[in-house]
Amino acid sequence: MPELNWKHHTLIQSLLSRGPLTSIEFHKVFEGITGRNPGMYENLFNDYLLKINQELAFAQIELRACRNQYDGKIYYGVVNNVADEHSKLGTKYSVPQIAFYKGIIEAIVQDAAGQGCITNISALHVKLDNPVASSSQPQPGSQSQEVPAALRNFSLSQKEKTLEELIRDGWLSNVDGNIGFGVRSFLDLRSWFRNNEIPACEVCNEAGVKAESCPNENCTVRIHKYCLIKKFSQKKAQKVCPGCKEAWPYVITKAEAVDDDEDDSNVETEQPRPRKRGRSSQASTQVSDAVSSNAAKLRRSSRFR
Repeated sequence: MPELNWKHHTLIQSLLSRGPLTSIEFHKVFEGITGRNPGMYENLFNDYLLKINQELAFAQIELRACRNQYDGKIYYGVVNNVADEHSKLGTKYSVPQIAFYKGIIEAIVQDAAGQGCITNISALHVKLDNPVASSSQPQPGSQSQEVPAALRNFSLSQKEKTLEELIRDGWLSNVDGNIGFGVRSFLDLRSWFRNNEIPACEVCNEAGVKAESCPNENCTVRIHKYCLIKKFSQKKAQKVCPGCKEAWPYVITKAEAVDDDEDDSNVETEQPRPRKRGRSSQASTQVSDAVSSNAAKLRRSSRFR
């Protein structure tokens, strides 16, 4: 069993106290603690993450990385890997508030256009009596034919207040005046995306919550904007849909190319899902093999609790 020292503890505490951090922020914390730049000392950085996750696994907690699909940046955070009756005691949200949150995320992912958001009005009018999409999603309580009074009586003002709290706490976000996923949702709901068969990005195979759709209306291919930039930035890359081969008109600006390079990281968010077409694909957010393999052995399904 690896022993953690004060440096490991400080890394964990930085995420617990400050919430999810961008890769740049987290790397600065690591460099301040160890005196080593993660970009130059990849093996050391990966070793720290591996040891931390080996220890956290006993508490069924994981240090995880994800990519925010709205700004393309990689974030690090600590998540709970178990959702049960006991873990509910650790959340400050009530059953109606959790049901409200679940209704919003389901409404967002059901958008066939992959815009990754819904209007504020649509969010406030989400019904709390709808059954969940999958039993794999954490349950605040079993659904019955009779809607609980706590859900029926959840008022509009309570929804408005809850919406503000969910945005403030990072579970949801304000996307140009609309409601989208927050960083904590991207971190915590990764397994839920996979289990509920949310359409995946054709390039990185991650859930395409916020993604560009193929110009061909009859094609279902989705690609994250940052994956599209990386794919089409390659000199020999054809600007066509990888599925139907129709021309994909997209002009990459110099600013986009620079931004993509600045926040690239070799941290992967999860083990790639098998492709339906049988083609191999390299994830756009690559994670260290050490962290991925360890997480695959120790990880349970991640859920909102």
